[in-house]
Amino acid sequence: MVLLAAAVCTKAGKAIVSRQFVEMTRTRIEGLLAAFPKLMNTGKQHTFVETDSVRYVYQPLEKLYMVLITTKNSNILEDLETLRLFSRVIPEYCRVLEESEISEHCFDLIFAFDEIVALGYRENVNLAQIRTFTEMDSHEEKVFRAVRETQEREAKAEMRRKAKELQQARRDAERSGKKVPAFGGFGSAGMTSVSSGTIITDTIIEPEKPKITAAPVRPSGPSKALKLGAKGKEVDNFVDKLKSEGETIMPTTGKRGSDVSKVLPPPVNMESVHLRVEEKITLTCGRDGGLQNMEVLGMVTLRVTDDKYGRIRLIINNNDGKGLQLQTHPNVDKKLFTAESVIGLKNPEKSFPLNNDVGVLKWRLQTTDESLIPLTINCWPSESGTGCDVNIEYELQEENLELNDVVISIPVPSGVGAPVIGDLDGEYKHDSRRNILEWCLPVIDANNKTGSLEFSIAGQPNDFFPVSLSFVSKRNYCDIQVTKVTHVDGDSSIRFSSETSFVVDKYEIL
Repeated sequence: MVLLAAAVCTKAGKAIVSRQFVEMTRTRIEGLLAAFPKLMNTGKQHTFVETDSVRYVYQPLEKLYMVLITTKNSNILEDLETLRLFSRVIPEYCRVLEESEISEHCFDLIFAFDEIVALGYRENVNLAQIRTFTEMDSHEEKVFRAVRETQEREAKAEMRRKAKELQQARRDAERSGKKVPAFGGFGSAGMTSVSSGTIITDTIIEPEKPKITAAPVRPSGPSKALKLGAKGKEVDNFVDKLKSEGETIMPTTGKRGSDVSKVLPPPVNMESVHLRVEEKITLTCGRDGGLQNMEVLGMVTLRVTDDKYGRIRLIINNNDGKGLQLQTHPNVDKKLFTAESVIGLKNPEKSFPLNNDVGVLKWRLQTTDESLIPLTINCWPSESGTGCDVNIEYELQEENLELNDVVISIPVPSGVGAPVIGDLDGEYKHDSRRNILEWCLPVIDANNKTGSLEFSIAGQPNDFFPVSLSFVSKRNYCDIQVTKVTHVDGDSSIRFSSETSFVVDKYEIL
C-alpha cells in the first residue's frame, strides 16, 4: 500500500488540512481534492473512486470528508482499515466536526497522521498508542520539574527565614538604642536613606518607632509587610495600652470559614414551624442484573422557633405502597399516629423543644425487588480489536421523581489516554488523575427518562466496574408528606415551611 496523501476537505473539495506522505506539490494536491467531489457517484454504495492515476478512499464526517489518496495498485482492504483509523483520530482532537474546529487543531491532526503513516506505508499502531505518542509524556521531564520546584520552595523558605532574622536583629538593635547594623553590604548611606522614609511594616504596633524593612530580600519584603499575626506579644501589649486609655476592645475569635458557615442565618422563607423531609438511599446491583441490596432511610425533622407554636400536631399523608417500616419518636403518641396518621406528643400539655431539630418520624425500606430501583444503569463493555467498546444506558423507573445533578462515574484504565466518545446524552468529563469518566446529566425526569453513552478505550470489560451514581432530588422516594400543622387546642391551622431532599449514600453497580 502506497498512501499519497490524507486530507480533510469540504463537500466542495476545499482542503482544510492535508498531509502528503510523498513528494507532491501544493498545486497537485489541491487539484486532486478539487476534482474529488465531481468524481463521486451518489447512486453507488461504496466509498472509493478511481481515476487513471489515483484512487480516492473516503468517509463522510457530517459536512466534511476524510479522504485518502492512494495509488491504484494499493490494497483496498488495507486502505479502508487505515481510513477507519484516520476517522477515529479526528474526534479525539476536535469536539465538533466543523471547518473552524478542524483548522484550529490542524497541527494536532497532522502529528497524529504522521503516527499512522510513514513514507506512504501504514504503521502498526492503534488509537491508544497514537494518543501516547502525541502526548510525548516524559517521566524524566516530570522528575526534573519536581526537583526544580522543590529547590525553588526551599530557596523561598530560606529567603523568608533570612528576612525574619534581619528584621529581628534590627528590632533588637532599635530597642537597645544601638546603631542599626547595615546588612548585605549596602553600607551606612544606603541604610540611612531607607530609615529616613516612612515604613508601614510595624507602625500599627509601635507607632513611635519607625521600622526598617529588609533591603537585601526584596522578593519577600512585600509579602511580610502586612503580616501582623506573627507578633503576638507586641499585639497584646498594644491592646493593653488601648484598654488602659479607655478604649473598648472586642475579643477576636479567629473563626475559620468552615466555622462561619455553621452559623449562617437560616433561609428567609423559614417559618416559625419548619419541617425537613430527608431520605438517603444505599443500593448495590450486579452488572449482569439482579438487585443485591437496596435500603432507603427517611426522617421527618421538626424545628420550632416560637414558643406559642410549641403545642402542635402534624398531619401526615402516607400514600406509599412499597412496604416500608415506620417508627415514631418515643415521646410521640404512637396510638394517635397509628389510628389517624397524626404526630403529637403523648402529653398534650407539653411543647416541642424550641430552636432544636427534633426527629419525629423515621422510616426504612429494605428490598431486593428490582422493580423498586429508582434509576437502572446498564453497562455493556464489548471487546474489540483495539480495546473495548462500552455502552451505558439509564432508565428512570420511578417517573414521579426528578433527579438533579446526576453524575454516573465509570472507572477507566490508566495510561491509555482519554476515551473516544461516540453517542452521548448530556455531557462528560474525563478525570485522568482519578481515572474516571463522569457522565453528567443536569436533570432526569419523566420527560428525560432514558439516555445512553458510548465510548471506546483500550482495556478489559472488568476495568469499567464498579459504576457509581450520585444525584440530589427535591422529591422524596417514599410518598410521605406533612400536609398540615395544627394547634393541639382548637385544631386551627398553622403556617409552616418545609424542605424535601432525596440523596445518595451509596449507589453502585458491581
